[in-house]
Amino acid sequence: MARTEKEKMLAGELYDAGDAELQADMMAARHWMVRYNAMLDRPAAERRAVLAERLAAVGEGAVIRPPFHCDYGYNISLGAGVFLNFNCVILDVVAVTIGERTQIGPGVQILAADHPRDAEGRASGLEFGRPIQIGRNVWIGGGAIILPGVTIGDDALIGAGSVVTRDVPAGATAFGNPARLRA
Repeated sequence: MARTEKEKMLAGELYDAGDAELQADMMAARHWMVRYNAMLDRPAAERRAVLAERLAAVGEGAVIRPPFHCDYGYNISLGAGVFLNFNCVILDVVAVTIGERTQIGPGVQILAADHPRDAEGRASGLEFGRPIQIGRNVWIGGGAIILPGVTIGDDALIGAGSVVTRDVPAGATAFGNPARLRA
């Protein structure tokens, strides 16, 4: 039996994002975001309950300040005490996991969606995803961009405005464009 485009997407294989099932999932996420993003004046516990309706996992005390944007939502897992400040974007075509007590500044982009590098591959319109893993107690400064396939280890610090193109080990500090490890 042929695999669906959604199955391919979740496996990190090339898939057609225009597939009807995936378009329906994206539309459901958009409707959910309209509702969630209108909840800025609601208590954190009430917002967390709405997060739990869409996200794969929402740990105790996890907070996302609206506005928030994602592709699907169902591939995002937040540990206990995670905090995402205003205007974060997560392109979650595959798993995006954020460990407990991680703090993410405003305007951060976490981009698991990827595209072929060769012109012919891009012209096909197909895309794929590479999972992003962010450890526990990580601090990511405002405006940082985390690219597909990156793992950030526990207790790491990512400077504001950095573009993280490679894995960052536990306890390390990285900043710049592209982000480099610093002493």
